[in-house]
Amino acid sequence: MPLVAKLGDIPNWGKKVVELDGVQILLINVKGEIFACENECPHQGSPLNAGVVKDGPTLSCPRHGYKFNLRSGACNDYPEYVLKTYPIRLEGEDVFLDVG
Repeated sequence: MPLVAKLGDIPNWGKKVVELDGVQILLINVKGEIFACENECPHQGSPLNAGVVKDGPTLSCPRHGYKFNLRSGACNDYPEYVLKTYPIRLEGEDVFLDVG
């Protein structure tokens, strides 16, 4: 698992885009819990770093408002669209990402 960020790099309710092996991955902090997902909406490829983060935890696409569960990647309104999520491991202030 590569080190991709420091916890302080991702403010509460904030986002940070990292690139790993040519893939943009969005890190999201929801009340101290870090989530990682692809940075493109599976519907039409809109960048999700401009999306809205809500408790639940969910991320809404800025283009059409599709809401994705950050734990599972599921979209309740449109189940055919699933956001790819990645496991995160925290060690102190270090954020590690599993893209395997």
